[in-house]
Amino acid sequence: MGTTKRSVDELLAEAREELDRLEPLDAAAAQVQGALLVDIRYAALRERDGTIPGALIVERNELEWRLDPQCDHRLPEATHHDLRVVVVCNEGYASSFAAVSLRQLGLERATDLIGGFQAWRAAGLPVR
Repeated sequence: MGTTKRSVDELLAEAREELDRLEPLDAAAAQVQGALLVDIRYAALRERDGTIPGALIVERNELEWRLDPQCDHRLPEATHHDLRVVVVCNEGYASSFAAVSLRQLGLERATDLIGGFQAWRAAGLPVR
C-alpha cells in the first residue's frame, strides 16, 4: 500500500488554509494587543539581522515544548490554550508549518507572519 506523494508546496498550501496569516502591520498591532510574537529563526540569522523587540526567541526544535500550556518545559508566557501566537521565521515559510503544529496542540489562535522577519523589517517596523 503506497502513500500519495505530495510536494512541499502542496503541504504548505494545505497548512496555510488553516491559518489567518498576518501582514507585518497587523502582527505589530496584535503584539500591542497582547499576542506573543515568537521568533523561531536560528541564532545566526538573529545575529545577522536583529530581532523584533518584545518577541520571544524559541528555537524551532523546542517550539512545541515551550508553548504547550500542559508541558512541564513550557515558557512562563504559555499559560493557556487561548493564547494568540504569531510565529515568525525568516521569510514566512517554516512559520506556517510551525503555527499549524501549535494549533494541533490546542493553540487554536496560532498563526504566522506573512513574509517573516524580512517583511517585518521591510515594513519599517522596529528591529533591534
